Parts: sequence; structure tokens; C-alpha cells
Amino acid sequence: EVQLVESGGGLVQPGGSLRLSCVASGFTFSGYTMNWVRQAPGKGLEWVSNISSGGNIRNYANSVKGRFTISRDNAKNTLFLQMTSLKPEDTAVYYCAQGGNRGQGTQVTVSS
Repeated sequence: EVQLVESGGGLVQPGGSLRLSCVASGFTFSGYTMNWVRQAPGKGLEWVSNISSGGNIRNYANSVKGRFTISRDNAKNTLFLQMTSLKPEDTAVYYCAQGGNRGQGTQVTVSS
């Protein structure tokens, strides 16, 4: 059974930083591209970033490019999202995703 467990969210002021983590189990983590997606209040899912299985290819949504960095540790089955220069419009529940699977999400709130 695929399990994805996100953590690291919280309340942060505009301009602040957070680092999200996602621990994966139930599949061969190192063999899959991994994604971060988010859902803002009242809106649909938005793709944020993905990283190839080996970590050498990374893609970002225009809305986060230059501010967010995706990374992974295949030895620890863990996916990361380093978020800097956070804006109120980054407020959302953030999920890691693999194929059609998502975790329970972690809430990120950017507010003064």
C-alpha cells in the first residue's frame, strides 16, 4: 500500500520560509518521479513542482519558480520542498503525489 506522509507546514509571515517533507512507503521510491501539488481554499489542485527519480531533472510552476526548491533523498525515501519568499497566495494544503496517490497534506498559511 502506497503511503505518503507530509509534514513541515505552519503559519509564516510573508517573506518567510518553510521546508516541507514527505516520507514515502509501499513502493520503490527511487524509481518514480515525485510531485508536489497544492490546493488553496476554495480552489482546485495546482501542480507545484516535480523531480525525476534520480533527482537530476526538476520542474516548477511559474508561480513558484525561483522561490521553491524540490529535492529528494532516495536513501531515506523522503521528498522535500524548500519554500522561500513566501507570499499570501502560497497559502494552501500541500501534498506530495506519486501517480494517483496523495498524502493527507500539510497546511501552509502565509499571513501577517
